[in-house]
Amino acid sequence: MPDWVQPVVDYILREGLPNTLKVAAVAVTGSAIVGLLFGTLLTIRFLPLRALLRLYLEVFRGLPILVTVFIVYFGLPTLSSSLRFTALTATAIALILWGSAQVAEATRGAVQSIPREQHEAASALGFGWVGRHTFVILPQAVRRLLPPFVSLLANIIQNTTLAQVIGGLELLEAAERQNERLTAPPPIGLGEIHSFAIFGFVAAIFFVLSFPLTRLAAYLEKRLVV
Repeated sequence: MPDWVQPVVDYILREGLPNTLKVAAVAVTGSAIVGLLFGTLLTIRFLPLRALLRLYLEVFRGLPILVTVFIVYFGLPTLSSSLRFTALTATAIALILWGSAQVAEATRGAVQSIPREQHEAASALGFGWVGRHTFVILPQAVRRLLPPFVSLLANIIQNTTLAQVIGGLELLEAAERQNERLTAPPPIGLGEIHSFAIFGFVAAIFFVLSFPLTRLAAYLEKRLVV
């Protein structure tokens, strides 16, 4: 094995991969919490609230995620110094805004697909709106939400690479830094260009992370969605 390989692999796995997984974990958790709440609220008949939530969904589903990243990282600090975030945090926030809009729309559809008889039965048992949705409706809706949610997780993992654009140290940025180190004069490796191998390794990592999730989503869709 060439001498340059082990340091590159170690750096990418030690510095890039953990940050990618942390951003993805935060983004998925935030997307699930906000999306489930907003999606459920979209089913009520209070029109002003539904209009505000619909605006939220349309804005963040329609904007390119990179634009949202720039708004969070560059735009919010101009409004207040307390809204200044690190590159990884800004990326996680942008992914939450985008992901929660996806989850909210899916949740709305899943909640509305639950038969009205389930709502009526829960009401007859004495549940109010909150209790009805918390204990009866959402548990049934979540079953239908699992396939798109697993697919969303794969998309979020892939989109963590947007942090690289603003200097966040994730998988792609770690690979870029190692590539620059090896090709900067005087070049390490006697002038050889190792870009294909380095970024191919990153591509393999993303494939290993994403492919099982896409297969799991397809499996869940066949087994759970009726």
